[in-house]
Amino acid sequence: MELIEQVLDYSNVNKAYLHVTGNKGTKGVDGVTTNELADYMQCNWGRIRQEIAKGEYRPQAVLGVEIPKASGGKRMLGIPTVIDRLIQQSIHQVLYPMYDIEFSEYSYGFRIKRSAHQAIAQAQRYINEGHQYILDFDLKSFFDIVNQDYLMSLLNRKIKDKLLLKLIRRYLQSDMMLGGLAQQREQGMPQGSPLSPLLSNILLTELDKELEKRGLRFVRYADDFSIFVKSKKASLRVKRSITSFVENKLHLKINEGKSQICRPIQYFTLGYGFVPTYKTGEKGKYDLRVSPKSFERLKSKLKETTRKTLPLSLTQRLSKLEEITRGWINYYRFGKIVGKLKDLDTWVRNRLRYCIWKHWKKPNKRMRSFIRLGIPKGQAYAWSRSRMGGWAIAQSPIMKTTITIKRLQIKGYVSFLQQFFKVRKTMPEVQLKLSFI
Repeated sequence: MELIEQVLDYSNVNKAYLHVTGNKGTKGVDGVTTNELADYMQCNWGRIRQEIAKGEYRPQAVLGVEIPKASGGKRMLGIPTVIDRLIQQSIHQVLYPMYDIEFSEYSYGFRIKRSAHQAIAQAQRYINEGHQYILDFDLKSFFDIVNQDYLMSLLNRKIKDKLLLKLIRRYLQSDMMLGGLAQQREQGMPQGSPLSPLLSNILLTELDKELEKRGLRFVRYADDFSIFVKSKKASLRVKRSITSFVENKLHLKINEGKSQICRPIQYFTLGYGFVPTYKTGEKGKYDLRVSPKSFERLKSKLKETTRKTLPLSLTQRLSKLEEITRGWINYYRFGKIVGKLKDLDTWVRNRLRYCIWKHWKKPNKRMRSFIRLGIPKGQAYAWSRSRMGGWAIAQSPIMKTTITIKRLQIKGYVSFLQQFFKVRKTMPEVQLKLSFI
């Protein structure tokens, strides 16, 4: 059976349909939503399937959408229509098993049963084995400058189905719709399409092979990669040669401004950093920590959720906080974070008390609330008419003894520490000795 026939096989397309509709996602240039995909396919799939089988199908333009990058700046996504997402997902399901078996052991991004945590753990292993000069590479605008001819030449090595190759080439060349104008694409591939992660791994596997051939220790997660060596001299030599390979062989660019040679204490990857351990007999070893930027982003989210002017009830606010807390702890549970979490919990509770104080608004309501919470009438009267600022009141003894942790918990409050120790109890064994406290 030709690959294009496998792509169009009913069970494969049905699996892709469930994947696309399950992921939801925004609509493309045709305005069709995932909820409307079934009706759209009922009317159009017979024709589209026939066009694909004959090599006549032409994908629609992708919708250009800018989103903020965690590191600052903007990232341009190319959102395909839902029908093109389904077709690309159908292709992905056929090609992924063919290529994944050839991918490097040290490639962790966009792969089944591979994770960012495994990449971080591997980096820690290299560092603790003494490879403490780290070349942290940044590929400049990777998805925008991929050489399509070179990528297609790599696909040609394994894929012999001309119709499938033709369809993939058309997806790479899909116009991008920006501000109502279609822009042609002669290089790059749209970031945000189901095929792009697989295609990027196929391309960057050439880099992995080169690093393995040279016997270098490395970790790659999608288009981010780091190399670990034992001396500064070696790091300078490797930086020159790998930069040359990336730019001349892979036709990509190294971002010199963001790439660096650093020591473990300066190295951050996937939201984690490294800090010397002070355990007996482990001199020169490093534990994991959470990067300052990750904490800043978390605090910014918490600040927005506990903003006093946000029109949410206390229960709704606590529900949103619990969602943020759970997601963050699940990802950063391997870092040295207990001390930071204690401070964070205190800060969040004070912000919640501030919201409650502002919600009470009038002095009489504040007095009645204090009395209801067990404060003597005279004391309640005095505090309700205090001239202290709201933030100072939130941190005062009167609010801490009335809006207690227990009362917040009854309403649904879950602290970072509670969530951390809950996750820690259910954690599977990790390959490396990771520090929790």
